[in-house]
Amino acid sequence: MGKRYGVNNDKVEKLMWSIALPGFGQLLNRKYIKGILFIALEFLVNVMGNFNEIILLSFHGRISEAIAQTEYPWLMFYPCLYFFAMWDAYKDAEGESKPYAFLPFVFSAYMVTVGCIFSPTFTLFGVMPGPVFLPMLFLLPGLLIGGILRWIFLQRLEHNH
Repeated sequence: MGKRYGVNNDKVEKLMWSIALPGFGQLLNRKYIKGILFIALEFLVNVMGNFNEIILLSFHGRISEAIAQTEYPWLMFYPCLYFFAMWDAYKDAEGESKPYAFLPFVFSAYMVTVGCIFSPTFTLFGVMPGPVFLPMLFLLPGLLIGGILRWIFLQRLEHNH
């Protein structure tokens, strides 16, 4: 679509729709089979992981019940699916993809998965964030690590040219 204010609006739009629901960005990119596959996988993992129930319980402060309802083998797959769908929608959108732009997505997926793994036992200042909020908190270090590594790689790439 257009580039305005130094940002590729097409890439950002596809990324944002993919955040709303994995697969939507692919549908907007006219990658219909991939989009339908991501939507189907999102629903499968969501249902099998009992994610909607976990979200409801967590937002009502019933963290112990949320932990008991969590199907961790399924829920641990969710961050990788989610962030890969986001990256894929971004990558396939019109416009230039910046070098190493995948790194924040990869490290976010990894760290959110780690947050999911530790969510049944991890406490922060005596509070147990649980299977929804702890992975969300682990997103920040993932973005930071991925962003720092991307910056380092870009510096080395620039230095070698």
